[in-house]
Amino acid sequence: MLFIGICGASGSGKTTLAWELVRDMGVESVVLNQDAYYTDHSDLTFEERTHLNYDEPGIFDHDLLYQDVCDLMAGRPITRKAYDFTEHRRCDTTQIIYPAPVLILEGIHAFYDDRLREKMFLKLYINVEPDICLLRRISRDIKDRGRQIDNIAEQYLSTVKPMYDRWIRNYIHHADVVVMKGGKDTRIVPILAGYLQSTLGEKQ
Repeated sequence: MLFIGICGASGSGKTTLAWELVRDMGVESVVLNQDAYYTDHSDLTFEERTHLNYDEPGIFDHDLLYQDVCDLMAGRPITRKAYDFTEHRRCDTTQIIYPAPVLILEGIHAFYDDRLREKMFLKLYINVEPDICLLRRISRDIKDRGRQIDNIAEQYLSTVKPMYDRWIRNYIHHADVVVMKGGKDTRIVPILAGYLQSTLGEKQ
């Protein structure tokens, strides 16, 4: 199994790049979204949950994510984790995910856990201008997560931008490849897909 990590700012195109690679490779793959592994703060009220910092690394259940990756790499199936962004609660499913030749993890802190980084065959960092990421985030949060523009702006200024400056921008130093044009980079995607196909062929 080839384990690939994709890291970058919120709105940089991580999910898009993951699925573009899957499409171009034409190989059975599993994509894990780090966003599905937010810690479930069921002990807090909804109002309290809305004020948590969802952009700092400690908000994720890194041990659960690491265990799921280890299980898949060892040939064991897992259940798909999920998160309800309107209620700020975990909503895990009973859907079974079976191991595949390629495993992709994408997330803003995909490179945070040393244990995961050591298992990654290839680490990709998407480097996109912050203002472009913000515009994409606004569009996504309004359409997909039912957010209001005032709430989006407040969250960006209070947590998103500070955590980007403190953590996320520095993950670029862990990358094997830096992708400069977002998830639909028409040049890098086929190059990466071809390299991964060749590597898989060599391992067979």
